Amino acid sequence: MINELLVEIGAWMRGHLAYISLMIAATLLVIFGNDINRAVKRQISHYHFLFRTIIFVLLCAFGYGILMNWMAPFIQLQLSQLSVRYLGLVVIGIMLALGIIAERKHTF
Repeated sequence: MINELLVEIGAWMRGHLAYISLMIAATLLVIFGNDINRAVKRQISHYHFLFRTIIFVLLCAFGYGILMNWMAPFIQLQLSQLSVRYLGLVVIGIMLALGIIAERKHTF
């Protein structure tokens, strides 16, 4: 009974892997985007204001877009290699782990 439920959930998720992968990639960028921005800011802090602004526009407009376009298909490929039986558990586990990481990084 549990095995059948796992297979049913995994089969449903397999049909939505592109969206699930995009959700995971976007969540990772939201969680770690500030850290990326801070690291870049440290590296370019000694440059002129105009150059720093251009760098951040390029990072935010193109860098994160390229990262998203690279990460989502990679995540989808990795998830597609899982057995249908375990796919649902792994996706739910990833979502829970991302939620815990986000909660611990969030400051009030």
